Amino acid sequence: MILITGAGGAMGSVFIRKLREKGARVRACVLPSDPGLERMKSLCDDVWPADIGDRQALEGMCRGITTVYHLAAIIISKDEGIFQRVNVDGTQNIIDEAKRSGVRHFVYISSASVLYPAPTPYSLSKKKAEAIVSASGIPFTIIRPTLVYGKTGGQEFDMYLAYLKKFPVVPFIGSGESLKRPVWVDDIIDGLVAVEGREKCFGKIYNFSGGEAISMLDFSALCLKLLGIARKPIIKLPVPLCLALARVLRCVIKDPPLKWQVIAGITQDANLDPTEAARDLGYTPAAVSRKLPECFPRVKD
Repeated sequence: MILITGAGGAMGSVFIRKLREKGARVRACVLPSDPGLERMKSLCDDVWPADIGDRQALEGMCRGITTVYHLAAIIISKDEGIFQRVNVDGTQNIIDEAKRSGVRHFVYISSASVLYPAPTPYSLSKKKAEAIVSASGIPFTIIRPTLVYGKTGGQEFDMYLAYLKKFPVVPFIGSGESLKRPVWVDDIIDGLVAVEGREKCFGKIYNFSGGEAISMLDFSALCLKLLGIARKPIIKLPVPLCLALARVLRCVIKDPPLKWQVIAGITQDANLDPTEAARDLGYTPAAVSRKLPECFPRVKD
């Protein structure tokens, strides 16, 4: 029996199907308020409705589980305190429950942002969670994905597309030279399936990044082209100006559209090398220039 937390997310249902094709039994942990809760019941052997920040709600969740895939996390929030409650404390809660139940392998889905030279509240919370997992005493594997895109879902990807469409011109933060490796969702899922139970993967950190590096500016231009608005002009804004504006907006607006987290995500590299994952797992990610066109027109999950 395999446990997946955050199973209601963009990867959840596809991941569950892949595992069941391999003959695994799957328990899915989803929020009690998740709109996909009923659908999960038809996909899984068992569903455990719980908020991972609630320690008591997790009691017994890992009983009979051999491998935990911990996907559940808060990526974007107006309340920075929720990163601690869910991403850090929630991970500790699941680790504690996994230890009580004798889980044999804990796979933690982290983030490329833990390597940012200038961290954000989100990246700091993921880094703290990595430390919890590494010190747990449970055989673990940590996965660091880059920006995930697919035909449906992908919260950060869809938010960025909405931003590109929002204004008559695209106000672009910085020079656009930061390098990214967007990753096709099916490549991540195939890699996750390959990790399960492999002793060779214990104690390792793998980069699940895409097969091609692309500058943020070129990625944005490609997205605009696929959205059918390639002629929309892009205006580059100096980073110091954006930082100053973010500080001002934070003082006058409760949830400003421009935040440090946004600036950090646009201007810092996430060009992670997937070579070790390729060597150990046969991980062969596709190039974004080849797979991104398959995401348009967008399909609602």
